[in-house]
Amino acid sequence: SLLFGIAVDRGLIKDLNEPVFPFFPEHADLRTSEKDQINLRHLLTRSAGLAWDEYLPYSNPANSERRMIDAPDQCRYVLEQPVVRPPGVAYVYNGGLTALLAAILQKTTGRSVDLLAEEMLFHPLGIQDVEWVRYMDGTPNAVSGLRMRPRDLAKIGQTVLSRGIWNGAQIVSEPWVDESTNPHVNGEGLFFYGFQWWL
Repeated sequence: SLLFGIAVDRGLIKDLNEPVFPFFPEHADLRTSEKDQINLRHLLTRSAGLAWDEYLPYSNPANSERRMIDAPDQCRYVLEQPVVRPPGVAYVYNGGLTALLAAILQKTTGRSVDLLAEEMLFHPLGIQDVEWVRYMDGTPNAVSGLRMRPRDLAKIGQTVLSRGIWNGAQIVSEPWVDESTNPHVNGEGLFFYGFQWWL
């Protein structure tokens, strides 16, 4: 979410209402009129409406994230899932949408999410010791693959609490922090969900 916000701040992403499929012309064969309604905002709020089940144990081969990880093309696996509800209507925990966000960042910047994180977030916050789990092709797993020290994660939390400021420097804009941490969709139980943030 923070990296996506920085990309928005820098004008690399123009509009959160942009549809997703134009970012993936290589998967145009998967487009349908229903899927054409999915936009960047739906990815950020995990409300794209695609079939997905990450509640199964990861030991279960039917778990959607596990199936995505094992797929030869993670983005294609996500985009080929059927639409089971209109986009924007309901939150469903779907790590595949985070994978699409990372791929869109790479497509718009020409740099992988680990390099973007280093440049845009970790270096400004003085975070030096991170580890990325990678897919078989070497792509960093942005869904569940980042390992950090607790004190460094706390720096990110403090930056958000300070509305994007770390040590007097604006890392991500206040409007993005405000919008991304406001409720956009009902999450599970008592929770609301922002742009990749539990609230």
